[in-house]
Amino acid sequence: MTGATHARRVFSGVQPTGGLTLGNYLGAVKRFVAIQEDEAWETLYCIVDLHAITASWPGREGMRRATREMAAAFIACGLDPARSILFNQSQVPAHAELAWIFNCVARMGWLNRMTQFKEKAGKDREAASVGLFAYPNLMAADILVYHATHVPVGEDQKQHLELARDIAQKFNNDFDAPDFFPLPEPMIEGAATRVMSLRDGTKKMSKSDPSDMSRINLTDDADTIALKIRKAKTDPDPLPDSPEGLEGRPEARNLVNIYAALADRSPAEVLAEFAGQPFSAFKPRLAELTVATITPISARMRELLAGPEEIDRILSEGAARAAAIAGPILARTHEIIGFIRSR
Repeated sequence: MTGATHARRVFSGVQPTGGLTLGNYLGAVKRFVAIQEDEAWETLYCIVDLHAITASWPGREGMRRATREMAAAFIACGLDPARSILFNQSQVPAHAELAWIFNCVARMGWLNRMTQFKEKAGKDREAASVGLFAYPNLMAADILVYHATHVPVGEDQKQHLELARDIAQKFNNDFDAPDFFPLPEPMIEGAATRVMSLRDGTKKMSKSDPSDMSRINLTDDADTIALKIRKAKTDPDPLPDSPEGLEGRPEARNLVNIYAALADRSPAEVLAEFAGQPFSAFKPRLAELTVATITPISARMRELLAGPEEIDRILSEGAARAAAIAGPILARTHEIIGFIRSR
């Protein structure tokens, strides 16, 4: 559990490696917006551009474009820069500085167990960058440099959050600083926390999937959204009358979960309405609901991206607010370790 002295603070980061999908919106951004409505929470949302160069570099202009597109998507989805701190990671050097300290706290054996490194590095691990191997330490620094107590994560990120907790605990123990770093808790909830591919219900919807038909992008127009849902993989059986009837039917479960999340209803409520109906009746309703949700976001993103100077201003102001929180925490970290700092 986190220490009682730590404020309730939420941190989450998303890489600027391509546009957001419906999965990102339902599994993360929609919840970000809901959390900021609760004044009990302080919320920081970061575009983690330092993480974005661990495997490849999209080019100078590609990096800038992707960062602005991510910021525009956040704002278009309802994130309010006045209530939440929205910024890009590289503008706050405290992230990288604390990451180095955590490189000296974390152990090689811990990082060797990280399954995502094995997946991303593939067979030729020797060719992977040091950054890709050590980026869970930077992820821990992203969270702990703000003394964040809670992190909205998907199931695939729980291992990295556990590592952040281990690093925080080891730092506190090694440097005789009980409860200095909180042990951040995961925030995992919702019917569509893990939205799956429209082509394979056993795989997560991903912006990196080679098939554009596997996902709905927040920039898709109404016709494209309707086509993708119409072509989404299903099975020949009608919809059941309860969630138990979706066992062994991953594509059916996925579409029901998407509908439930978009409509702010439970899967059971959705199935009660559509029980016994074929997907030929369900899909048009799902498409209509998805279009009604996504097209206003797409329009707002286009409007924001037409004036990139405003996006840059929002990110700069957010970075200044983030640095005001991180600075004293990093300074205290230095004091705990025994680094001499000029005053």
